Amino acid sequence: MAQILSAVSGFVWGPVTIILLVGTGVMVALITKAIQLRKFAYAWKLISGKFDNPDDEGEITHFQALSAALSATIGTGNIAGVGTAIALGGPGAVFWMWVTAVFGMGLKYAECLLSLKFRTIHKDGTVGAGPMYYLEKGLGRKWLGILFALFAAIASFGIGNMVQANSVAEPVLQTFGVPKLVTGLIIGGLVFAVIVGGIKRIGQVASKLVPFMAVFYVGGALWVIVLNFGMIPAAFSMIFSDAFTGSAATGGFAGAALAQAIRFGVARGVFSNEAGLGSAPIAHGAAQTKEPVREGLVAMLGPFIDTIVICTMTAMVILTTSAFTLKGADGAGFTGAVLTAKAFNMGLPGPGDYIVSIGIIFFAFSTAISWSYYGDRCVDYLFGEKMVMPYRVVYCILLPVGAAVELTTVWTISDIFNALMAWPNLIGLIFLSPVVIRTTKEYFSDSQKVYPYKQ
Repeated sequence: MAQILSAVSGFVWGPVTIILLVGTGVMVALITKAIQLRKFAYAWKLISGKFDNPDDEGEITHFQALSAALSATIGTGNIAGVGTAIALGGPGAVFWMWVTAVFGMGLKYAECLLSLKFRTIHKDGTVGAGPMYYLEKGLGRKWLGILFALFAAIASFGIGNMVQANSVAEPVLQTFGVPKLVTGLIIGGLVFAVIVGGIKRIGQVASKLVPFMAVFYVGGALWVIVLNFGMIPAAFSMIFSDAFTGSAATGGFAGAALAQAIRFGVARGVFSNEAGLGSAPIAHGAAQTKEPVREGLVAMLGPFIDTIVICTMTAMVILTTSAFTLKGADGAGFTGAVLTAKAFNMGLPGPGDYIVSIGIIFFAFSTAISWSYYGDRCVDYLFGEKMVMPYRVVYCILLPVGAAVELTTVWTISDIFNALMAWPNLIGLIFLSPVVIRTTKEYFSDSQKVYPYKQ
């Protein structure tokens, strides 16, 4: 069974999916004239609160929507994913992660614009949004919406739930000696206390938690990088040279193919920022605004913060400490979160372990919170509001289970359903691209819209 699942995962995350993701990102950049670069500064202004109109429909502010989406994407991928990309694809993989992030910003813009444009406001004021709604209402293909919602609901129990709990339980056991089941029970209780309040409470918690955890982790990484300041030029040199030659300047990656650098850079980049998968539009669709373009612009900051900033910090720690050249007792190099932890501990013996352990705790907890919302909106779409609370209860019960058991199979299944989510979503983005073009032009042609409500 494990071999079959691994083969399926290799297929769904193969060249077809990667080309479709990157190709759609390139298409969006062309049709919007690289809006992620042209309107980058304007996007930051939107989260200031000056553009928030309390009379608009929606449940959370621009900043809370961005925080909720970031709390889902800033996770183990920023720590373990970068370590895996460098270990298997060489330092050049970091460059391809950056490329993926730039085009991913455009994908986030388009999918979150469509999410808000085609969202449903329920009678109680709650919002139903995401790819399932623009696939049904925009594209007229409800069966694709059902497929997306089904894939995302299943994925939420893996990548957003059991995998995250397990990622927390292991370092807490190693660093603080707390049994895995106890950690899982605590996480389950805390997550339920947050998610029972819906997206409003998730947005409130995320808007406080995300800035704190980002500053904590980035601050620790900068500390290591500053201590190894002299290695920064060499690190960037390795990233750029290896990106196009396929072989690293130092030991450990001799003979690594250029294709490997691209493959692992793109795959880990997408895994980290989730651009094109269709998850973030579910949170951004709940924003309190009537302007789809505004929320699209806010959303495109997600891949920048997640990949360009936080993933780069992890990469620079690994490269400036030369941790990627280390080998274990079996002669093999380290990978994933182990490599990142080794790098931090080399840079900051003692505190380094705590930075990674505490970072993983916050990252994984925040991911579990936001992915529960993604799952419950999909359950609401498929089965109605009556099934949302049972879903939340089951979601929280599975957190201790995920913390206590080995999850190799769950990881593989999660990867499969993440890719399956992307397929209907990308089909929607391609065929609804005229809507993206028209909505963007209409917004920027109306001079009144580009100014804030609060002068």
